[in-house]
Amino acid sequence: MALQIFSPKIQQPLKSIFPSPTNNGCSIIVPCAYNSSRRLALFQLAITQSQLFNGKTPESLSAEGKVIESGMIAELAQSNIALNDETASEWIKKDKRRMLHVVYRVGNLDKTIKFYRECLGMKLLRKRDIPEEGYSNAFLGYGPEESNFAVELTYNYGVDKYDIGTGFGHFGIAVEDVAKMVDLVKAKGGKIVQEPGPAKDGGPIVALVEDPDGYNFELLERGPTLEPFRQVMLRVGDLDQSINFYKKAFGMELLRKRDNPDNKNTIAVMGYGPEDKNTVLELTYIYGVKSYDKGNGYAQIAVGTDDVYKTAEAIKLYGGEIVLEPGPLPGINTKIMACIDPDGWKTVFVDNADFMKELE
Repeated sequence: MALQIFSPKIQQPLKSIFPSPTNNGCSIIVPCAYNSSRRLALFQLAITQSQLFNGKTPESLSAEGKVIESGMIAELAQSNIALNDETASEWIKKDKRRMLHVVYRVGNLDKTIKFYRECLGMKLLRKRDIPEEGYSNAFLGYGPEESNFAVELTYNYGVDKYDIGTGFGHFGIAVEDVAKMVDLVKAKGGKIVQEPGPAKDGGPIVALVEDPDGYNFELLERGPTLEPFRQVMLRVGDLDQSINFYKKAFGMELLRKRDNPDNKNTIAVMGYGPEDKNTVLELTYIYGVKSYDKGNGYAQIAVGTDDVYKTAEAIKLYGGEIVLEPGPLPGINTKIMACIDPDGWKTVFVDNADFMKELE
């Protein structure tokens, strides 16, 4: 069962509050649906660092949103750990980081699950319904979440369509026979955006298909692999700035970079290990385009870390914006933090040890 730390309903106000020390007793809305669980469901976070803390330690909340004693919040003080460039760089190199899953919203959960299972070959890892919060979600992937990347689909009651925007690009998956999978998608009534053919750079056979909600999946012809989920592609306005940020603040490697003048774009593949064994992040810069509409469908990626406090300080050091300060969730000891990159794409970092306990 997943733990929701942010209400996925876009039109639903969040329920719990922290008293603000700087707004004359007015309240700051913060995420609250904390249900006991065996897993994290990490959704879009929308609190700025200054709103949440203002340099002071706030009181905490119970699972029902009531203010409780600040004893458990003492751990949050660790977020003041001071790092300089040298210590941050050395620590990031030692940190055991892995991309865990990607979160996005869909208009018909059962229909999307059926498409992913029958057409893309994914397995349904977990599904749950939370009627009191008005949403359902499901995790799908190609292997156990302890070792493989997953997609987290969220359905909000009564919302059957989302705006994907222009910033999100596609998901990439490796398949042994692209043409065969395209035929299967056609037989199931799926939409083919690009028919199978050699990649323009002389690479393997590729095709592009669209899921029921309009999210594109790039099919790449590859041999058998333990991690078929290859990539998440997002568009950015300044590629060099983004590469520098993900290298320094996130500790990712620049696995490759390629300019495509015929397509008027440049791509950079970033990740925590080789592409044939790990899910990676593909950043795409389109010539002359500096900003994109992110819509309201795609939410964020979750990444594991050994220390959310040090991760937050390193991200601040390298110019990132913290949108949820690090600390344990009220009602459960799982520690998380969240930030946005230079283009506003959100990432949630989850404590590795706590993550594994939640999966037990």
